[in-house]
Amino acid sequence: MEITSRQAKILAAIIEQYAEIAVPVGSVTLAKLFGVSSATIRSEMARLEDMGLIEAPHTSAGRIPTDKGYRLYVNGITDAQMTELSTGVDRSARTIEAHVHSHKDAADRAIRSAVDSLVELTGNLGIATIGSELYMNGISNLFSQPEYVSGTHIQAVARLLDNLEPWLREAAPNEPLNVFIGSENPIGKSSGATLIISRFRSPYSDKSYIGVLGPTRQNYARTMQLVRRTGAMLEEVL
Repeated sequence: MEITSRQAKILAAIIEQYAEIAVPVGSVTLAKLFGVSSATIRSEMARLEDMGLIEAPHTSAGRIPTDKGYRLYVNGITDAQMTELSTGVDRSARTIEAHVHSHKDAADRAIRSAVDSLVELTGNLGIATIGSELYMNGISNLFSQPEYVSGTHIQAVARLLDNLEPWLREAAPNEPLNVFIGSENPIGKSSGATLIISRFRSPYSDKSYIGVLGPTRQNYARTMQLVRRTGAMLEEVL
């Protein structure tokens, strides 16, 4: 799939604007952002739509990203982009580290504290494996998102949560960071949710996991970096 530099920037702008305001993004907004005509933006958006990267909700003239669009965007997040976020993320990571260190002699409490901090800092549902237990916090965060006013999505997320612990124990990838977007979720394809997890070694297992579950409408660079750094921090401290 060929995508031009300008199309990639427009896609990124749609994803980032949509993550912030939860409203489909229109050509007028993007034209102001890029300093070009609305007609030029509409032409580029039409190409992005033809490629399956954005789509038009039934009730809006604006566009929102598809799972395919999110995946292209996430794959393009570089270490340099992560570094640009370092000041804010460093502050958040220090908050998590302080909570973890206050419980470093009790691994279960340290992991729970890290999850609770991720919930507060990302606005998502937080999860972690503690031995055979799956600790979760922030369910109200998840179901307060506009994406989950639909009963269908709520049921799909409930099924995902029911199956998450055995999947993490038996089939989760052995990578420091994984991002499963919407239909990519191996246990919740229709949930409309993104799962971001980090594997770390703990006193309980060489394959412990911590992460967040939220709508596909995410601040991906920040959340990915926070989850990755939290996993690395837990491995170092515990």
